[in-house]
Amino acid sequence: MKLRTPIRDQDIQSLRAGQIVYFSGIIYTGRDAAHKRLVETLEKEGKLPIDFHGQVIYYVGPTPAKEGRPIGSCGPTSSYRMDAYSTVLMKEGLKVMIGKGDRSDQFISDMIQEQGVYLQAVGGAGALLSRKVKKSEVVLYEDLGAEAIYKLEVEDFPAIVTYDIYGGNMINDEVKKYQKINIE
Repeated sequence: MKLRTPIRDQDIQSLRAGQIVYFSGIIYTGRDAAHKRLVETLEKEGKLPIDFHGQVIYYVGPTPAKEGRPIGSCGPTSSYRMDAYSTVLMKEGLKVMIGKGDRSDQFISDMIQEQGVYLQAVGGAGALLSRKVKKSEVVLYEDLGAEAIYKLEVEDFPAIVTYDIYGGNMINDEVKKYQKINIE
């Protein structure tokens, strides 16, 4: 399925665990240091410096760009580190998150309640994923270096729906499927 940002509620409702999605448009990056600062900013100022409604956040700390390229390698980072901050951000409009690995049961429950989705990008393929980035610029927290929030313009950026709003869980479903294999 191809989706263009900003993402609409209907787009989220159409996604199912295990489905491959190709994003085009703007996505933002952010890791745990940026997430922590976003939540602190919200607590102090009562609003976020970025409106996340309809936006996608990709958990990545890109490497420096080589000459002529908008970004360096940009593979996903482990998502569980964002669990402590994700619910707060989902309540502020963030509904689409891309990272690597599974999430806590509490995150999954909160995500379903907030009508969000979690997708995974392929870990170890950061150099290949960088080819899907057409433009890159730091938009917030430049002092965090690679953990700053970048605004990326992407074309057909691939990710796999891991958890959907209906309770679909690709990780559990796939593990169960392969547990049925008898190797004796």
